[in-house]
Amino acid sequence: MTYLSTRGRAVSASLALAAITSSAAAQTSVSPDTGAIRRDIGFLASDALEGRRTGTPGNDSAAAFLARRYRALGLKALAPDYQQKFVARPAAHAGQTVEMPTQNVFAVLPGRDPKLRSQYVVIGAHFDHLGRSTEGALDPEDKTGVRKGADDNASGTAAVLELARILAKNPPRRSVIFANFSGEENGLLGSQYFIEHSPVPVDSIAAMLNFDMVGRLRDDKVLVFGVATATELPAILDSANAATKLRLTVQGDGYGPSDHSSFYAKNLPVLHFFTDLHDDYHRASDVVSKINAAGEARVIVLAERVARTIADRPNRLTFVKTAAPAPMASAREGSNVYLGSIPDMAQGEVPGLKLTGVRVGSPAEKGGLQAGDIIVEFGGKTVKDLYEYTDALYSHKPGDEVKVVVLRKGERVSLTVKLGTR
Repeated sequence: MTYLSTRGRAVSASLALAAITSSAAAQTSVSPDTGAIRRDIGFLASDALEGRRTGTPGNDSAAAFLARRYRALGLKALAPDYQQKFVARPAAHAGQTVEMPTQNVFAVLPGRDPKLRSQYVVIGAHFDHLGRSTEGALDPEDKTGVRKGADDNASGTAAVLELARILAKNPPRRSVIFANFSGEENGLLGSQYFIEHSPVPVDSIAAMLNFDMVGRLRDDKVLVFGVATATELPAILDSANAATKLRLTVQGDGYGPSDHSSFYAKNLPVLHFFTDLHDDYHRASDVVSKINAAGEARVIVLAERVARTIADRPNRLTFVKTAAPAPMASAREGSNVYLGSIPDMAQGEVPGLKLTGVRVGSPAEKGGLQAGDIIVEFGGKTVKDLYEYTDALYSHKPGDEVKVVVLRKGERVSLTVKLGTR
Protein backbone atom coordinates (compact mmCIF):
# COMPACT_ATOMS: atom_id res chain seq x y z
CA MET A 1 0.00 0.00 0.00
CA THR A 2 1.26 3.48 -0.83
CA TYR A 3 -0.11 5.76 1.89
CA LEU A 4 0.18 9.54 1.79
CA SER A 5 0.64 9.43 -2.00
CA THR A 6 -2.85 10.77 -2.75
CA ARG A 7 -5.30 12.88 -0.81
CA GLY A 8 -8.45 10.99 0.09
CA ARG A 9 -11.44 12.66 1.68
CA ALA A 10 -13.22 11.02 4.54
CA VAL A 11 -16.95 11.45 4.51
CA SER A 12 -19.24 10.56 7.34
CA ALA A 13 -21.59 7.71 6.52
CA SER A 14 -24.43 6.46 8.66
CA LEU A 15 -25.19 2.86 7.78
CA ALA A 16 -28.92 2.25 8.01
CA LEU A 17 -30.22 -1.30 8.28
CA ALA A 18 -31.77 -2.50 5.05
CA ALA A 19 -33.29 -5.78 3.89
CA ILE A 20 -31.37 -7.60 1.17
CA THR A 21 -33.82 -9.66 -0.80
CA SER A 22 -31.64 -12.66 -1.57
CA SER A 23 -31.00 -14.87 1.43
CA ALA A 24 -28.21 -16.63 -0.46
CA ALA A 25 -26.46 -13.28 -0.81
CA ALA A 26 -26.46 -12.85 2.95
CA GLN A 27 -24.92 -16.22 3.82
CA THR A 28 -21.45 -17.62 3.33
CA SER A 29 -21.84 -21.21 2.12
CA VAL A 30 -18.13 -22.10 2.46
CA SER A 31 -16.05 -20.98 5.43
CA PRO A 32 -12.61 -19.43 4.91
CA ASP A 33 -9.69 -21.73 5.65
CA THR A 34 -7.36 -20.01 8.12
CA GLY A 35 -4.66 -22.60 7.46
CA ALA A 36 -4.73 -21.87 3.73
CA ILE A 37 -4.62 -18.12 4.40
CA ARG A 38 -1.52 -18.49 6.55
CA ARG A 39 0.15 -20.86 4.07
CA ASP A 40 -0.44 -18.52 1.14
CA ILE A 41 0.91 -15.54 3.07
CA GLY A 42 3.82 -17.68 4.25
CA PHE A 43 4.81 -18.55 0.69
CA LEU A 44 4.40 -15.05 -0.69
CA ALA A 45 6.37 -13.51 2.20
CA SER A 46 9.01 -16.24 2.26
CA ASP A 47 12.76 -15.76 2.02
CA ALA A 48 12.71 -17.35 -1.44
CA LEU A 49 10.60 -14.57 -2.99
CA GLU A 50 12.69 -11.78 -1.43
CA GLY A 51 9.82 -9.35 -1.04
CA ARG A 52 8.29 -9.64 -4.52
CA ARG A 53 9.60 -6.31 -5.79
CA THR A 54 8.24 -5.48 -9.24
CA GLY A 55 10.57 -6.64 -12.00
CA THR A 56 12.45 -9.19 -9.87
CA PRO A 57 12.55 -13.00 -10.03
CA GLY A 58 10.66 -13.13 -6.73
CA ASN A 59 7.82 -11.14 -8.24
CA ASP A 60 7.78 -13.49 -11.24
CA SER A 61 7.67 -16.51 -8.92
CA ALA A 62 4.71 -15.02 -7.07
CA ALA A 63 2.90 -14.51 -10.38
CA ALA A 64 3.55 -18.13 -11.39
CA PHE A 65 2.22 -19.31 -8.02
CA LEU A 66 -0.99 -17.32 -8.49
CA ALA A 67 -1.46 -18.71 -11.99
CA ARG A 68 -1.08 -22.26 -10.67
CA ARG A 69 -3.67 -21.62 -7.99
CA TYR A 70 -6.24 -20.31 -10.46
CA ARG A 71 -5.61 -23.22 -12.78
CA ALA A 72 -6.12 -25.68 -9.92
CA LEU A 73 -9.46 -24.03 -9.12
CA GLY A 74 -10.57 -24.56 -12.72
CA LEU A 75 -11.01 -20.83 -13.37
CA LYS A 76 -10.98 -19.52 -16.91
CA ALA A 77 -7.87 -17.79 -18.23
CA LEU A 78 -8.36 -14.48 -20.05
CA ALA A 79 -4.65 -14.18 -20.93
CA PRO A 80 -1.90 -16.71 -21.71
CA ASP A 81 -1.13 -18.65 -18.51
CA TYR A 82 -3.41 -16.20 -16.64
CA GLN A 83 -0.75 -13.47 -16.95
CA GLN A 84 -1.00 -10.02 -18.49
CA LYS A 85 2.58 -9.00 -19.17
CA PHE A 86 3.57 -5.34 -19.28
CA VAL A 87 6.50 -3.04 -18.54
CA ALA A 88 6.14 -0.97 -15.38
CA ARG A 89 7.67 2.47 -15.75
CA PRO A 90 7.78 4.31 -12.41
CA ALA A 91 8.06 8.08 -12.35
CA ALA A 92 11.49 9.14 -13.58
CA HIS A 93 14.08 10.22 -11.02
CA ALA A 94 16.77 12.70 -12.04
CA GLY A 95 15.84 12.19 -15.68
CA GLN A 96 16.36 8.42 -15.53
CA THR A 97 13.56 6.16 -16.71
CA VAL A 98 13.37 2.73 -15.07
CA GLU A 99 11.67 -0.16 -16.88
CA MET A 100 10.47 -3.20 -14.94
CA PRO A 101 9.11 -6.12 -16.99
CA THR A 102 6.33 -7.64 -14.90
CA GLN A 103 2.78 -8.98 -15.06
CA ASN A 104 -0.70 -8.86 -13.63
CA VAL A 105 -2.37 -12.21 -12.95
CA PHE A 106 -6.11 -12.76 -13.29
CA ALA A 107 -8.79 -15.37 -13.92
CA VAL A 108 -12.56 -15.39 -14.35
CA LEU A 109 -15.32 -17.37 -12.70
CA PRO A 110 -18.26 -17.41 -15.17
CA GLY A 111 -21.56 -16.36 -13.65
CA ARG A 112 -24.41 -18.84 -13.44
CA ASP A 113 -27.04 -16.51 -14.95
CA PRO A 114 -26.91 -16.44 -18.79
CA LYS A 115 -28.43 -12.95 -18.78
CA LEU A 116 -25.95 -11.46 -16.28
CA ARG A 117 -22.73 -13.41 -16.83
CA SER A 118 -21.49 -10.83 -19.35
CA GLN A 119 -21.20 -8.40 -16.41
CA TYR A 120 -18.32 -8.65 -13.95
CA VAL A 121 -17.34 -7.96 -10.36
CA VAL A 122 -13.57 -7.54 -9.99
CA ILE A 123 -11.99 -8.77 -6.76
CA GLY A 124 -8.39 -7.60 -6.61
CA ALA A 125 -5.20 -6.99 -4.66
CA HIS A 126 -1.62 -6.12 -5.46
CA PHE A 127 1.02 -8.81 -4.87
CA ASP A 128 4.22 -6.76 -5.19
CA HIS A 129 6.16 -5.21 -2.31
CA LEU A 130 9.47 -3.41 -1.68
CA GLY A 131 11.83 -6.37 -1.43
CA ARG A 132 15.48 -5.45 -1.02
CA SER A 133 15.00 -1.83 -2.06
CA THR A 134 15.02 0.93 0.54
CA GLU A 135 13.03 3.21 -1.77
CA GLY A 136 9.70 3.79 -0.07
CA ALA A 137 10.87 1.95 3.05
CA LEU A 138 10.31 3.44 6.48
CA ASP A 139 13.44 1.75 7.82
CA PRO A 140 15.93 2.90 5.16
CA GLU A 141 18.77 2.64 7.66
CA ASP A 142 18.43 -1.16 7.37
CA LYS A 143 20.45 -1.60 4.19
CA THR A 144 20.41 -5.41 4.16
CA GLY A 145 16.88 -6.14 5.37
CA VAL A 146 14.25 -7.57 3.05
CA ARG A 147 10.80 -5.98 3.21
CA LYS A 148 8.72 -9.11 2.66
CA GLY A 149 5.32 -7.48 2.99
CA ALA A 150 3.39 -10.17 4.83
CA ASP A 151 0.54 -7.76 5.50
CA ASP A 152 1.36 -5.43 2.59
CA ASN A 153 0.17 -7.16 0.58
CA ALA A 154 0.53 -10.90 0.84
CA SER A 155 -2.51 -10.69 3.11
CA GLY A 156 -4.68 -9.06 0.44
CA THR A 157 -3.45 -11.51 -2.18
CA ALA A 158 -4.34 -14.43 0.08
CA ALA A 159 -7.81 -12.93 0.59
CA VAL A 160 -8.39 -12.86 -3.17
CA LEU A 161 -7.27 -16.49 -3.50
CA GLU A 162 -9.57 -17.57 -0.68
CA LEU A 163 -12.51 -15.65 -2.14
CA ALA A 164 -11.84 -17.37 -5.48
CA ARG A 165 -12.01 -20.78 -3.77
CA ILE A 166 -15.19 -19.93 -1.87
CA LEU A 167 -17.09 -18.35 -4.76
CA ALA A 168 -16.07 -21.12 -7.16
CA LYS A 169 -18.03 -23.58 -4.98
CA ASN A 170 -21.25 -21.65 -5.67
CA PRO A 171 -20.86 -19.10 -8.49
CA PRO A 172 -22.99 -15.95 -8.29
CA ARG A 173 -25.17 -14.71 -11.13
CA ARG A 174 -22.60 -12.28 -12.53
CA SER A 175 -19.09 -13.36 -13.46
CA VAL A 176 -16.19 -12.57 -11.15
CA ILE A 177 -12.67 -11.59 -12.19
CA PHE A 178 -10.00 -12.34 -9.59
CA ALA A 179 -7.11 -9.96 -10.29
CA ASN A 180 -3.65 -9.59 -8.78
CA PHE A 181 -1.70 -6.47 -9.68
CA SER A 182 2.01 -5.79 -9.81
CA GLY A 183 3.61 -2.33 -9.63
CA GLU A 184 1.28 -0.95 -6.94
CA GLU A 185 4.17 0.22 -4.77
CA ASN A 186 5.51 2.14 -7.76
CA GLY A 187 2.29 4.10 -8.21
CA LEU A 188 -0.68 1.78 -8.94
CA LEU A 189 0.97 0.84 -12.23
CA GLY A 190 -0.48 -2.67 -12.52
CA SER A 191 -4.09 -1.75 -11.87
CA GLN A 192 -3.81 1.22 -14.20
CA TYR A 193 -2.47 -1.05 -16.94
CA PHE A 194 -5.22 -3.59 -16.25
CA ILE A 195 -8.05 -1.08 -16.59
CA GLU A 196 -6.48 0.54 -19.66
CA HIS A 197 -6.09 -2.90 -21.28
CA SER A 198 -9.07 -4.58 -19.70
CA PRO A 199 -9.77 -8.17 -20.78
CA VAL A 200 -13.50 -7.30 -20.75
CA PRO A 201 -15.30 -4.08 -21.74
CA VAL A 202 -14.83 -1.57 -18.93
CA ASP A 203 -18.54 -0.71 -18.99
CA SER A 204 -19.32 -4.37 -18.25
CA ILE A 205 -17.59 -4.12 -14.84
CA ALA A 206 -20.25 -3.70 -12.17
CA ALA A 207 -17.90 -2.99 -9.24
CA MET A 208 -14.38 -3.53 -7.91
CA LEU A 209 -13.51 -4.81 -4.42
CA ASN A 210 -9.92 -4.19 -3.32
CA PHE A 211 -7.94 -5.79 -0.47
CA ASP A 212 -4.78 -4.12 0.79
CA MET A 213 -3.39 -4.93 4.25
CA VAL A 214 -6.17 -7.07 5.74
CA GLY A 215 -3.99 -9.37 7.83
CA ARG A 216 -3.65 -7.46 11.09
CA LEU A 217 -7.20 -7.22 12.49
CA ARG A 218 -7.13 -5.55 15.93
CA ASP A 219 -10.07 -4.86 18.21
CA ASP A 220 -12.42 -6.11 15.45
CA LYS A 221 -11.84 -2.86 13.51
CA VAL A 222 -12.04 -2.83 9.71
CA LEU A 223 -11.86 0.27 7.54
CA VAL A 224 -13.90 0.23 4.33
CA PHE A 225 -13.30 2.98 1.80
CA GLY A 226 -15.57 3.81 -1.15
CA VAL A 227 -19.01 3.33 0.44
CA ALA A 228 -20.28 6.53 -1.19
CA THR A 229 -19.33 5.42 -4.72
CA ALA A 230 -22.76 3.80 -5.22
CA THR A 231 -26.00 4.65 -3.47
CA GLU A 232 -26.72 1.02 -2.50
CA LEU A 233 -23.34 0.24 -0.89
CA PRO A 234 -24.01 1.46 2.68
CA ALA A 235 -27.03 -0.82 3.07
CA ILE A 236 -25.25 -3.75 1.40
CA LEU A 237 -22.25 -3.41 3.70
CA ASP A 238 -24.39 -3.01 6.80
CA SER A 239 -26.48 -6.09 6.00
CA ALA A 240 -23.36 -8.15 5.21
CA ASN A 241 -21.88 -7.23 8.59
CA ALA A 242 -24.98 -8.25 10.57
CA ALA A 243 -23.56 -11.69 11.33
CA THR A 244 -19.85 -10.82 11.20
CA LYS A 245 -20.26 -7.99 13.72
CA LEU A 246 -16.99 -6.29 12.87
CA ARG A 247 -16.44 -2.69 13.98
CA LEU A 248 -16.66 -0.97 10.61
CA THR A 249 -15.32 2.50 10.02
CA VAL A 250 -16.50 3.68 6.61
CA GLN A 251 -15.17 6.39 4.36
CA GLY A 252 -16.93 7.45 1.23
CA ASP A 253 -14.40 8.52 -1.36
CA GLY A 254 -13.36 6.08 -4.07
CA TYR A 255 -9.96 7.69 -4.55
CA GLY A 256 -7.12 6.53 -2.35
CA PRO A 257 -3.58 5.12 -2.20
CA SER A 258 -4.38 1.63 -3.50
CA ASP A 259 -5.62 -0.09 -6.64
CA HIS A 260 -9.33 0.65 -6.24
CA SER A 261 -8.50 4.24 -7.24
CA SER A 262 -7.64 3.11 -10.79
CA PHE A 263 -11.14 1.67 -11.19
CA TYR A 264 -12.97 4.57 -9.59
CA ALA A 265 -11.25 6.91 -12.06
CA LYS A 266 -13.10 4.94 -14.78
CA ASN A 267 -16.48 5.67 -13.13
CA LEU A 268 -16.85 2.29 -11.44
CA PRO A 269 -18.15 1.68 -7.89
CA VAL A 270 -15.41 0.47 -5.55
CA LEU A 271 -14.83 -0.77 -2.02
CA HIS A 272 -11.46 -1.03 -0.33
CA PHE A 273 -11.01 -3.28 2.74
CA PHE A 274 -8.18 -2.43 5.16
CA THR A 275 -7.32 -3.35 8.76
CA ASP A 276 -5.32 -0.14 9.33
CA LEU A 277 -1.68 0.91 9.52
CA HIS A 278 0.76 -0.49 12.07
CA ASP A 279 4.35 -0.03 13.17
CA ASP A 280 5.65 -2.63 10.69
CA TYR A 281 4.29 -0.88 7.58
CA HIS A 282 6.97 -0.72 4.84
CA ARG A 283 9.52 -2.24 7.19
CA ALA A 284 11.45 -5.49 7.28
CA SER A 285 9.45 -6.35 10.41
CA ASP A 286 6.23 -6.94 8.39
CA VAL A 287 6.54 -10.72 8.72
CA VAL A 288 4.25 -13.74 8.70
CA SER A 289 4.43 -14.39 12.44
CA LYS A 290 2.50 -11.15 13.05
CA ILE A 291 -0.41 -12.08 10.77
CA ASN A 292 -3.84 -12.63 12.35
CA ALA A 293 -5.14 -15.32 10.00
CA ALA A 294 -8.35 -15.84 11.98
CA GLY A 295 -9.03 -12.12 11.83
CA GLU A 296 -8.42 -12.07 8.09
CA ALA A 297 -10.90 -14.92 7.72
CA ARG A 298 -13.56 -12.70 9.33
CA VAL A 299 -12.81 -9.94 6.82
CA ILE A 300 -13.17 -12.51 4.02
CA VAL A 301 -16.56 -13.61 5.35
CA LEU A 302 -17.73 -9.99 5.26
CA ALA A 303 -16.29 -9.44 1.78
CA GLU A 304 -17.83 -12.64 0.37
CA ARG A 305 -21.27 -11.51 1.50
CA VAL A 306 -20.75 -8.09 -0.07
CA ALA A 307 -19.38 -9.51 -3.33
CA ARG A 308 -22.16 -12.06 -3.67
CA THR A 309 -24.84 -9.47 -3.00
CA ILE A 310 -23.45 -7.16 -5.68
CA ALA A 311 -23.01 -10.04 -8.14
CA ASP A 312 -26.52 -11.41 -7.54
CA ARG A 313 -28.47 -8.13 -7.71
CA PRO A 314 -30.98 -7.94 -10.58
CA ASN A 315 -29.82 -4.39 -11.31
CA ARG A 316 -26.37 -2.83 -11.28
CA LEU A 317 -25.25 -0.45 -8.58
CA THR A 318 -26.01 3.25 -9.01
CA PHE A 319 -22.61 4.91 -9.47
CA VAL A 320 -21.84 8.18 -7.68
CA LYS A 321 -19.05 10.40 -8.97
CA THR A 322 -17.03 12.88 -6.92
CA ALA A 323 -14.27 15.25 -7.92
CA ALA A 324 -10.73 13.95 -8.14
CA PRO A 325 -8.58 14.55 -5.05
CA ALA A 326 -6.40 17.62 -4.85
CA PRO A 327 -2.67 17.02 -5.31
CA MET A 328 -0.36 16.86 -2.33
CA ALA A 329 1.14 20.15 -1.22
CA SER A 330 4.36 20.90 -3.07
CA ALA A 331 6.12 21.59 0.23
CA ARG A 332 6.04 17.84 0.85
CA GLU A 333 8.11 16.97 -2.20
CA GLY A 334 11.50 15.72 -1.12
CA SER A 335 10.89 16.46 2.56
CA ASN A 336 12.76 14.22 4.99
CA VAL A 337 11.28 15.58 8.21
CA TYR A 338 10.34 12.84 10.66
CA LEU A 339 8.12 12.60 13.75
CA GLY A 340 7.40 8.88 14.12
CA SER A 341 3.65 8.95 14.66
CA ILE A 342 1.43 6.10 13.49
CA PRO A 343 -1.94 7.56 12.45
CA ASP A 344 -5.25 5.85 12.96
CA MET A 345 -6.69 5.93 9.45
CA ALA A 346 -10.28 5.81 10.73
CA GLN A 347 -12.10 9.12 10.70
CA GLY A 348 -13.08 9.73 14.31
CA GLU A 349 -15.88 11.90 15.63
CA VAL A 350 -13.41 14.29 17.30
CA PRO A 351 -11.55 16.60 14.87
CA GLY A 352 -7.82 15.96 14.85
CA LEU A 353 -5.38 13.15 14.08
CA LYS A 354 -5.70 10.17 16.41
CA LEU A 355 -2.56 8.10 16.92
CA THR A 356 -2.66 4.34 17.00
CA GLY A 357 0.93 4.36 18.23
CA VAL A 358 4.37 5.99 18.10
CA ARG A 359 7.58 4.44 16.87
CA VAL A 360 10.15 3.34 19.44
CA GLY A 361 12.98 5.84 19.81
CA SER A 362 11.28 8.36 17.51
CA PRO A 363 10.95 12.11 18.15
CA ALA A 364 7.27 11.47 18.89
CA GLU A 365 8.11 9.03 21.70
CA LYS A 366 10.88 11.23 23.08
CA GLY A 367 8.51 14.20 23.05
CA GLY A 368 5.89 12.36 25.09
CA LEU A 369 3.29 11.49 22.43
CA GLN A 370 1.32 8.32 23.18
CA ALA A 371 -1.03 5.88 21.50
CA GLY A 372 -4.56 7.24 21.76
CA ASP A 373 -3.51 10.89 21.65
CA ILE A 374 -5.42 13.12 19.25
CA ILE A 375 -3.21 15.80 17.70
CA VAL A 376 -5.25 19.01 17.42
CA GLU A 377 -2.43 21.56 16.93
CA PHE A 378 1.01 21.22 15.38
CA GLY A 379 3.46 24.11 15.30
CA GLY A 380 0.67 26.61 15.92
CA LYS A 381 -1.52 25.22 13.12
CA THR A 382 -4.91 23.66 13.78
CA VAL A 383 -5.11 19.97 12.86
CA LYS A 384 -8.51 18.55 11.95
CA ASP A 385 -7.44 15.50 9.94
CA LEU A 386 -4.51 13.57 8.51
CA TYR A 387 -3.97 15.98 5.67
CA GLU A 388 -3.83 19.15 7.76
CA TYR A 389 -1.37 17.28 9.97
CA THR A 390 0.92 16.37 7.06
CA ASP A 391 0.72 19.93 5.73
CA ALA A 392 1.79 21.21 9.15
CA LEU A 393 4.54 18.61 9.55
CA TYR A 394 6.08 19.20 6.13
CA SER A 395 6.16 22.95 6.62
CA HIS A 396 9.03 22.27 9.06
CA LYS A 397 12.52 20.88 8.68
CA PRO A 398 14.57 18.39 10.71
CA GLY A 399 15.84 19.86 13.95
CA ASP A 400 12.90 22.24 14.44
CA GLU A 401 11.33 22.28 17.88
CA VAL A 402 7.56 22.49 17.60
CA LYS A 403 4.70 22.71 20.06
CA VAL A 404 2.21 19.86 19.70
CA VAL A 405 -1.17 19.99 21.42
CA VAL A 406 -3.02 16.73 21.91
CA LEU A 407 -6.26 15.62 23.46
CA ARG A 408 -5.49 12.89 25.99
CA LYS A 409 -8.47 11.36 27.78
CA GLY A 410 -10.41 14.54 27.04
CA GLU A 411 -7.75 16.92 28.38
CA ARG A 412 -5.57 19.24 26.30
CA VAL A 413 -1.87 18.46 26.77
CA SER A 414 0.93 20.62 25.34
CA LEU A 415 4.19 18.94 24.35
CA THR A 416 7.42 20.07 22.71
CA VAL A 417 8.93 17.80 20.06
CA LYS A 418 12.25 18.12 18.26
CA LEU A 419 11.74 16.85 14.72
CA GLY A 420 14.14 14.30 13.30
CA THR A 421 15.35 13.20 9.88
CA ARG A 422 13.71 10.33 8.00
